[in-house]
Amino acid sequence: MNYLNWIALYTLTRREIVRFFRIWSQTLLPSSVSMVLYFVIFGGLIGPRIGVIDGYRYIEYIAPGLIMMSVINNSFSNVVASFFGTKFQRNIEEMYVAPMASWVILLGFISGGIARGCLVGLIVTIVALFFTKLHVHSVTVIFLVVLLTAMLFSLAGLINAIFSKKFDDISIIPTFILTPLTYLGGVFYSMHMLSPFWKKLSYLNPILYMVNAFRYGMLGVSDVPVQISLLFIGLCSVALYFWTWYLLEKGTAMKN
Repeated sequence: MNYLNWIALYTLTRREIVRFFRIWSQTLLPSSVSMVLYFVIFGGLIGPRIGVIDGYRYIEYIAPGLIMMSVINNSFSNVVASFFGTKFQRNIEEMYVAPMASWVILLGFISGGIARGCLVGLIVTIVALFFTKLHVHSVTVIFLVVLLTAMLFSLAGLINAIFSKKFDDISIIPTFILTPLTYLGGVFYSMHMLSPFWKKLSYLNPILYMVNAFRYGMLGVSDVPVQISLLFIGLCSVALYFWTWYLLEKGTAMKN
């Protein structure tokens, strides 16, 4: 990497991080408020009626899933909104004209998504401490899952933004795909509670592996072997990275 690429990567990454800090009331605060409601309603009101799952109180069981849900949503939304805004304002053309490699543009944007996803995950973790005690079974697994998941959905958000042609397009994937997959990804329940048909169908949901891997890192329990989950998340991240790099390198959907 030459000096110019270092400067470009630092500048773009810094811009992305400063951007979501500048509008923190829209990027950082909403997740905290939403998680408080989840903990009060599901953990405080519904949880006692459900009882214990895998040896943990319901509020303790869903806490890892809620943290992971915030990481997923914020990583995705940060990149899709930022990159589409850059493309809509035609700033992306200046990046192509400037001596910036495609992978520099890619890393710059996803760095902002990773930073926001991890930061919001930390904020939600602090919020969770007011409602329940959190466990740490494996720091290594927690770190890997959060980093890889934030990277994966930052890349997914970038791909969504590349193919979006208007502002309405950037909300289609989160509304009709990301949200259903998240709620059906084992955040609020264990796979053992499902019938055999729905249990097998759930294994096709990629978010299931992320939620369960993170739950293993915190509680030591998982419906999916943690090795398989980490391998799955890692392979998906690598595949999306090279696909996104290819799209940027070819300039796909950058011109009207």
